[in-house]
Amino acid sequence: MFRDVSFGQYYPTNSVVHRLDARVKLLLSLLFIIGIFFIQSYFGFILTAAVLIFIVIMARLPMASVMKSVRGILFIVLFTAILNLFLIKEGRVLVHWKIFTITENGVHTTIKMTLRLVLLISGASLLSLTTTPVALADGVESLMKPLTLIKVPVRDIAMIMSIALKFIPTLFSETSKIISAQKARGASFDTGNIFARAKALLPVLIPLFVNSFRRADELAFAMDARCYNASEKRTKMKKAKIGIGDIIAMLFMCSFFVVIILERYYFPTIGINMDQLIFGGLV
Repeated sequence: MFRDVSFGQYYPTNSVVHRLDARVKLLLSLLFIIGIFFIQSYFGFILTAAVLIFIVIMARLPMASVMKSVRGILFIVLFTAILNLFLIKEGRVLVHWKIFTITENGVHTTIKMTLRLVLLISGASLLSLTTTPVALADGVESLMKPLTLIKVPVRDIAMIMSIALKFIPTLFSETSKIISAQKARGASFDTGNIFARAKALLPVLIPLFVNSFRRADELAFAMDARCYNASEKRTKMKKAKIGIGDIIAMLFMCSFFVVIILERYYFPTIGINMDQLIFGGLV
């Protein structure tokens, strides 16, 4: 059930994207996500998908690993698409049957919302696939360092984030093992209504919580035995430095963001004309 979830999993390979500074990748991922919400035309979605595929190729990632993250939100995508398809009544009516009405605006909104969610989750998954949890926590700590002036425990927050990211794949793996063990004892998770399926998950959740607390207790004892204190100023074995690759990546992503903003606010007719050129009379 959970073996297809890619969030929190790191795909090790020696690519230019993997070698980028974690702070740069955090900022560029945030810029990419913000840019997605400014897209209104199909041309913008095609451009964003092309940028995403280019990054995946440069990172030497299998496309299947990236698309696994979409499977985790497939229900949300389908539910949102159905709501948009049947609840939007503006525009030319395409199909009308009893209480169901599908309009032209509803179809376009549904397609754009689905593309937005898929690109959003796929782009966010690239960060965890190309960055180790330790590097990600160090990057967050470095970006949040100005908050230490107002007594925010930045190092504690970074450590909590690092531990949480490391435990995500472990929890998914344990959940799959518990479900397999329950199925071997005759339990069924795929039959019955939604309430029956929710009740069937109780034998899974209880041992999962017990194992999680046990692991947390063991980790706390291990850290305490080594006199670990995240609040103290600690040295780092590898100090992050901004290189020429990071600068090129920032220029590339900033150029993409500028194009999206210009197409949205200053040259909207370009996106409309490109949509009509690509899709003809469908838009």
